[in-house]
Amino acid sequence: MRKLKIGILGTRGIPNHYGGFEQFAQYLSLGLVERGHDVYVYNSDQHPYKEKEWNGVQIIHCRDLENKWGTFGQFFYDLNCNNDARKRDFDILLHLGYTSDSIWNWKWPRETINIVNMDGMEWKRSKYNKPTQLFLKWAESLAANNAQVLIADSPKMQEYLWSTYQKKAVYIPYGAEVFTDVDFSVPQKYNLRPYGYFLLVARMEPENNIEMIIQGYLASEMPHPLLIIGNITNKFGKYLSEAYNHPNIRFNGPVYDQPELNNLRYYSVKYFHGHTVGGTNPSLLEAMACNCNIAAHGNAFNKAVLLKEADYFSNAQEIAAIINHPVDPFIIDHRKSLNIERIRTVYNMQKNIHDYEHLMLNACAEKTSIIRSPVAESV
Repeated sequence: MRKLKIGILGTRGIPNHYGGFEQFAQYLSLGLVERGHDVYVYNSDQHPYKEKEWNGVQIIHCRDLENKWGTFGQFFYDLNCNNDARKRDFDILLHLGYTSDSIWNWKWPRETINIVNMDGMEWKRSKYNKPTQLFLKWAESLAANNAQVLIADSPKMQEYLWSTYQKKAVYIPYGAEVFTDVDFSVPQKYNLRPYGYFLLVARMEPENNIEMIIQGYLASEMPHPLLIIGNITNKFGKYLSEAYNHPNIRFNGPVYDQPELNNLRYYSVKYFHGHTVGGTNPSLLEAMACNCNIAAHGNAFNKAVLLKEADYFSNAQEIAAIINHPVDPFIIDHRKSLNIERIRTVYNMQKNIHDYEHLMLNACAEKTSIIRSPVAESV
């Protein structure tokens, strides 16, 4: 098997201190290193980890001005990453997302195979104003039309890319590992009773329907507390924590200790997932892997993952009804077992790593075949 030199950019870096793509980059890079490849992950110079290597993964630190310039600084961070990548002679450069990276497509190294994970429809996020949404739609088109390979983490996203850009995308869903490291004491550290609290884990963004979930919870008048895990230092997070200052609503902040977070998931009586933008959400897979009793926003992305193994809601009243009228425990156990089986067979982390490696090896093999073909040589 060929040993590949792989670069991964588009995240703040590893080890994960943020969530989402950072967590995925951590899992994938470690998995590819274990399979014998040379893997380099681009880290913001604002990342707390300052070493040049982490568990066999090479770390490339690039200047990031987000702390000074806000979101605008991300564009220069991506530019710095791409400028560095042009010097590295990567076989594969994996771009995780496109929002601030695709405008630099003309800087992408041309001798390298550029693979883009298209994530979700970023331009649909309600936190963005109309000009920003138009820009993101344009950025999406740049990524779709300039990458050699597109990855969709959801069949719905795969369909969207074909219908919108007539571009075929390879479907590779995210993965998770079935959680077994159960620790009864973890909820107690948070002053919670096992199976005596509701849980929500999300970035504090409007499209994650956090406010809707809070309002539905309050309308239910259920005595169990609602634990909300996520960074509340952004504008929307500050608004939520101030507007819903209620003794039973606990804004905890982020939890990056994965076993601890998984135990909080495992011991929740109900796990709420309000995400609406994007494909196969990693936090939803982790909830399934932690044997959670899930209530999810009833959009096509969530339903494609959970099928019939969840309660669905579209407004606060439906959330209150889900809380006030829980389904039979036998049905809940059946749902949980089917979700666990789906993690083992479909949304499995090792399968995810295998599929990425297989795609990368095939892409390199196809490139070599084209270069060596008589037609290519005669041009």
